[in-house]
Amino acid sequence: MRDLWIAPAVPLRLSLPPPSPAGAARRSGRRWPLPLLVAVLLAQMAFAMVTTAVRQTPTIDEPVYVGAAVEYTHEHRLRHNPEHPPLGKLVIGAGVALADPRLDPSFTGDQGAVGRHLLYETGNDPWRLMLWARLPVIALTLLFGLVVFAFARELAGPAGALAALALYCFSPDVIAHGSLATLDVPAAGFVLTSAWLLWRARRGPRLYVPLAGVALGAALATKMSTLPVVPVLMALAAVSVWRSSAAGRGRNLGRAVAGAGVVALAAVAVVWMTYLMVDPRLRWTPEQHVPSVRGLRGLLAETLPFPEAYRDGLRIQFGLENRPWQGFLFGRLYSGSLWYYLPAALLVKTPLGMLALWVAGAVAVVAVRRLRPAAPYVLAAPAVLLAAAMQGSRDLGTRYAVFLPLFLAVAAGCVLVARPRWVPVAVGALVAFAAAGSLRAYPYYLPYSNEAFGGPGRTREFMHDSNVDWGQDLGRLAERLRERYPGERVWLVYKGSGVPSFYGIRARDPRGVPAGDVRGVLAVSDSAAAKATGRLAELIGGSRPVDDVGHSITIYRR
Repeated sequence: MRDLWIAPAVPLRLSLPPPSPAGAARRSGRRWPLPLLVAVLLAQMAFAMVTTAVRQTPTIDEPVYVGAAVEYTHEHRLRHNPEHPPLGKLVIGAGVALADPRLDPSFTGDQGAVGRHLLYETGNDPWRLMLWARLPVIALTLLFGLVVFAFARELAGPAGALAALALYCFSPDVIAHGSLATLDVPAAGFVLTSAWLLWRARRGPRLYVPLAGVALGAALATKMSTLPVVPVLMALAAVSVWRSSAAGRGRNLGRAVAGAGVVALAAVAVVWMTYLMVDPRLRWTPEQHVPSVRGLRGLLAETLPFPEAYRDGLRIQFGLENRPWQGFLFGRLYSGSLWYYLPAALLVKTPLGMLALWVAGAVAVVAVRRLRPAAPYVLAAPAVLLAAAMQGSRDLGTRYAVFLPLFLAVAAGCVLVARPRWVPVAVGALVAFAAAGSLRAYPYYLPYSNEAFGGPGRTREFMHDSNVDWGQDLGRLAERLRERYPGERVWLVYKGSGVPSFYGIRARDPRGVPAGDVRGVLAVSDSAAAKATGRLAELIGGSRPVDDVGHSITIYRR
């Protein structure tokens, strides 16, 4: 047995008085601030997410997920949105079911139309329905905060765990996407949970290795973009089992391989169970075109041990990667993708104090001898996922790298393991600086940018799409038009999934009439303005900006 120390057989008698009630009370008094501080941090995060969710209209992707969730939970069939597996949408569907919406099973249309029909054309209240759809994701986001805390506490103690949790709870990206009925934060949280359980498996592999496989399966059953992390977590499972075993080298190797296999088998089982929960008969007739994929990607889609619907969804994802997407970075509109887009976007959209602690944490985990064994568990998975995301063709937002605030918060907490006395003061100051920047952005977390780039009001100069304007402020636009521009003629170019007329916006699209006829108020989504060409660029160029709605829609006067 490794590292076994046997004490000499010398009798030792200790005479200690029984703990007094006063002493027990003092020890209890020293312990209670930690759970209280955890509760306070999570409570402020919950407040930020719920109050943000209440005011935001559906973003571009949300109606698709909500419509598919209702289809899965009420009709029990796999038809729409196969490019994302069902688990995240089943979570969303649990909230939608509690809202008890009116349904129209006879409606036919594509996946976007199904969601809009449910929200706006069947007598439902879209505000109420979207809030209920978002609440389960908010709850999951808060639970993942506890995983961040637990992981960091095991590595860096209570102070490091509080620092990590604070960075997580004040992350603008986590708050923004954790308050939406989308899949990015749930998938990232399940990957983090799997990595944490594998770290714990070094002491108890029989319990934690299968649980890590279940968490990995939950990630794979939520978003296919987590597939690149499978070999990483399998390797970590093998390392954990190897480290925990006292057998000989040959038997250690066999157990390590078995541990990796258990993770893989558990993950595959979870994916299958998720599809069976939707439809026990696994009926699958795709409603959209499934492209033919060749080469290594085609081989991967063909050989994955998952249901046919999953493999077709992966083919659709590969097809999406082949489309000519447009990006916008630092004022430049371009076609295709830039390999450095995500690092640049994270530089803009992450609080400066948080960035500094991320870097320091990554260095500490690698450099500090005590922490070095944890480095692969904290850094390998996000590194692989980031490398894979940087190769993607869709430069649409930091949500594709939302796993970084989770893993690097854990790493940042490890900075407090360093010995210099000034370290706690520096960490506290940087955490406070990051928190202050996040609080100043409230409730506009989607268009957040840090102080170096001018804050949320200037993000549209550097980014577009889900970094700034994802269609979330249609309701705020309606309020602004009623309050400041009553009775005026309104022209609207809106990029989103909401229905303007439902919110009382009576507007026309200015791109279909001569420019000379466009007079009055012109409201343009900032994502549309970033990519404006032709008629829209001419209209904006001949207008004067007079108002800003949620830092995502600009109102011009013509």
